[in-house]
Amino acid sequence: MPTSCTCWSEGQRRHLLLVIGTELFGLLREKHGDGFQQLIQDKVAALPGDIIYENLGLLEAQDVHAAYVCGDREGLILEKPIESLREGTYLNVDAELQLVKEAKKNLTTMNTSSDGDDAAHSNKKTAERKAMKELGLQRARHFGWSNTYVFTKAMGEMVLGQLRGDMPVVVMRPSIITSVRADPLPGWMQGIRTIDTLIIGYAKQNLSCFLGDLSVVVDVIPGDMAVNAMMAAMVEHSEEKGGAAAVVPVYHATSSLRNPATYSVLYEAGRRHFYENPRVGKNGEIIPTREMCFFSSIARFHLYMLLTFKLPLEILHLVNLLLCGHFSRLYNDLNRKYKFVMHLVHVYGPFAFFNGRFDDMNLERLRLKMAMKTPEDHMFIFDPKTIDWDDYFTKIHIPGVLKYLCK
Repeated sequence: MPTSCTCWSEGQRRHLLLVIGTELFGLLREKHGDGFQQLIQDKVAALPGDIIYENLGLLEAQDVHAAYVCGDREGLILEKPIESLREGTYLNVDAELQLVKEAKKNLTTMNTSSDGDDAAHSNKKTAERKAMKELGLQRARHFGWSNTYVFTKAMGEMVLGQLRGDMPVVVMRPSIITSVRADPLPGWMQGIRTIDTLIIGYAKQNLSCFLGDLSVVVDVIPGDMAVNAMMAAMVEHSEEKGGAAAVVPVYHATSSLRNPATYSVLYEAGRRHFYENPRVGKNGEIIPTREMCFFSSIARFHLYMLLTFKLPLEILHLVNLLLCGHFSRLYNDLNRKYKFVMHLVHVYGPFAFFNGRFDDMNLERLRLKMAMKTPEDHMFIFDPKTIDWDDYFTKIHIPGVLKYLCK
């Protein structure tokens, strides 16, 4: 965040140093030498936040919207604002907020009690969170979204359009953002995302099977390309005026249309990498790389998990109780792995069968326009056709996951 203030508190200075001390800023440190600290102090401000408050106590949230606000639609998905995914329904954000208020009010009335101890208060909060989650999922599915995550992102886009005023607003929808491809540090990433969880699970051999069709396209975009696209869009629309009638430009920073990569490309890259570079466990022993089993239907997957893992686990649990906890460590380890797989399927399963392709014509026009203005400038590349996915996954992304995320 640009700033003219160079007076930092000790807390701001400490937290900012944690960020700029990472490898990601190596090129800038090398370029500016002793002037690096002053450059950061002149250009960047650390915003204070507290995890006990909603949104860290910050007044404005800044987030990267995922392209999957489209829900589970198939075919070509256009770059245009979203109102609802289901015909005959109209999503009104204010009405949804009012519905939440009424639901909370009804819960408060139902849970009114003279018992004011901490346990009762905690139970009320737990019940409220559960009810809100159920309401959110119900409303998401009513309008055609599979979960509240993408539903609330879609509502966020709508709110931006409604409250923009005269400020220029652009909606950028990247797909699954992966590690930096080229600049400034190939393979760098922060935070575990969809496919990274699968890679880590496979690396540790905690994942022997999963739900998915290997022929389905996994729409991913390297982090530096997503950032380049955002900066290009900001420059293009920086002088525009908003207004109630103005249409918010939408861009898809995606790869599924111009340079699709299937899950099989990702799996084979991971399989080959771990065969050639086997992982070593904490005890110093090599972790053998095994083949993964993929299921093309939810019913077959759940049947397999029930017969192969859940029933044996229940038997082991019973034996463990009869033997006074003799197999507790084994049971806890196997049960943890079982829950890990089921959690992944619950969260990421819907994306494993996603058959949509994201139209990126708006972004392609922007790319061509930039190329005409500065044909010699190769700094802000965001063309997915320049990526060799097998090479990228094998030599950049998977090694990056293991280096920065897999502890």
